[in-house]
Amino acid sequence: MASDTSASHDETATGAHNRRGPFRSGDRVQLTDERRRMNTITLEEGGEFHTHRGVLVHDDLIGQPEGTVITNSVGVQYQALRPLLKDFVLSMPRGAAVVYPKDAGQIITMADIFPGARVIEAGVGSGALSISLLRAIGDTGHLRSFERREEFAEIAQGNVETMFGGPHPAWNLTLGDLAEQLGEYEAPGTVDRAVLDMLAPWECVSAVATALVPGGVVICYVATVTQLSRVAEALRADGRFTEPESFETMVRGWHVEGLAVRPDHRMVAHTGFLISARRLADGSGRLAPKRRASKTEFTEEDMNAWTPMALGERNVSDRKLRRAARDARKLADRAAYQGHDADPSGD
Repeated sequence: MASDTSASHDETATGAHNRRGPFRSGDRVQLTDERRRMNTITLEEGGEFHTHRGVLVHDDLIGQPEGTVITNSVGVQYQALRPLLKDFVLSMPRGAAVVYPKDAGQIITMADIFPGARVIEAGVGSGALSISLLRAIGDTGHLRSFERREEFAEIAQGNVETMFGGPHPAWNLTLGDLAEQLGEYEAPGTVDRAVLDMLAPWECVSAVATALVPGGVVICYVATVTQLSRVAEALRADGRFTEPESFETMVRGWHVEGLAVRPDHRMVAHTGFLISARRLADGSGRLAPKRRASKTEFTEEDMNAWTPMALGERNVSDRKLRRAARDARKLADRAAYQGHDADPSGD
């Protein structure tokens, strides 16, 4: 006979309380009208959502079940749902470009991020990938994220706490360089998985190889073919990894209405490349496929091809970063208040 133990544990998992139940003050809610236009609001007692097509009173939604269809002051109808992870990631405050959901999903699967895993991450950005990693490893796992820029770390921390309703017990955010500081925090041969989302992941290959357990996985997210090539050669040159595998993911939606079935006119095409390899046992050599010799040295011109300016990356102003950090913290504080209010223990 099945027991109710799993259900009770489920309720205590970090972030579970704000993904279930009726709408509460502090909830993020996605409103979609009949024309499929979406707006995301944060519910507040006494709050109102104004558009040129009328007013929707927040109190009319608070206490209602998710999936409610509600009518505003002039008869416009909205369906109300909590944003899914993919919706939250694409609408949350950001200081850096986020890892798209299609790539985050591939990272979780291809790197085999499992419950309870010990994971290291370099390049937190706005926290999108950190959220996916924390969901995969659960409360019993361990994620240590390294971020060089303090402003990005603040934004990421706010977004993570918004998603989970407060700090996540499995997350440690370290301000600094993984290549230089990893050994201070993680002993050799103790890390299960390494995820690198940064401009120059090859700088971290040696440190990651030392930290990974035999059979552990490293996966890197890079934007250009030049970066992809250099990471692959760095993994091969290190000698402690299997032959790397590289790929990219493209997602094309379809319009389906009766017999009118066709691909959407727009699609999410190239966002980045993923390259992964596994840690070999000490003393074991890589089984390299036989191939014709090719150019592996990188010239100064090659190196300049992956600088932020060459990649088209815009400099984010300090003012925008401060605003994003404030917005992320405000949302996190609301989520934490909502979680405390929903806690049956009242602690």
